[in-house]
Amino acid sequence: MDAATRQLVRKRAGDRCEYCGIRQDESPFAALHVEHIVPKKHGGTDEPDNLALACVDCNLHKGTNLAGYDPLTGALTELFHPRHHVWADHFRWAHAFIVGVTAMGRTTVEVLQMNSEEQIELRIAAGT
Repeated sequence: MDAATRQLVRKRAGDRCEYCGIRQDESPFAALHVEHIVPKKHGGTDEPDNLALACVDCNLHKGTNLAGYDPLTGALTELFHPRHHVWADHFRWAHAFIVGVTAMGRTTVEVLQMNSEEQIELRIAAGT
């Protein structure tokens, strides 16, 4: 992936993780990653429509997952796709916690561990 594509993804995301919303300047230990929403192993490409900016935590927990189990219903559910879905339709803020308000939101919060102790601490330190 070339530098121009990485810059496009970073600019489009406003230098924020497209999953948990953490800003680059709030991620003191690592740069945000350009990640494949649909991983290459599942047929994903380097096209901008398949790329998202993600913090280290969200990216590493997502890995090559495309779906997970909704913690409320146990149903297999696809993960949030930043290019195809609207964040506010699936998540809401409760202080420093991200709450999934749909099956997709709950599943994404669970799989990406978006409310891990480390994530919560970063959000509190950032004033979220």
